[in-house]
Amino acid sequence: MIKKDKSDLTDIEYLVTQQDGTEPPFDNEYWNHFDKGIYVDKLSGKPLFTSDDKFESDCGWPSFSKAIDDEEIIELVDKSFGMLRTEVRSEGSNSHLGHVFNDGPKERGGLRYCINSAAVQFIPYEKLEALGYGDYIKLFDK
Repeated sequence: MIKKDKSDLTDIEYLVTQQDGTEPPFDNEYWNHFDKGIYVDKLSGKPLFTSDDKFESDCGWPSFSKAIDDEEIIELVDKSFGMLRTEVRSEGSNSHLGHVFNDGPKERGGLRYCINSAAVQFIPYEKLEALGYGDYIKLFDK
């Protein structure tokens, strides 16, 4: 299982996950990444999203229609910057991940989890077993 300590985080990873920051749109690791696999919490290593639930939203950040397990996601009211939004945090590490909006594809449930690349680590499908995520292979056998 992939895990990091807070002291292992890069400056942008720390800003996003620990200081509720946001990375630049269209200039982050996974905004246009569509390989098969799962996205896990950068600190706890807990699985959060699958590539099957990722979609192109033209917002500049990775967007997902749902989480693998709602129990791993914490939603909080965010009134920063004069806006009313729903912040998304990881239950496993209490790290800031991004926000969830109600403007996602209707055929996928209508949600758009807009997630910072700096808060997650991609685990390729081919490496799920080797990296301790073998139980998640079944998510792709639909």
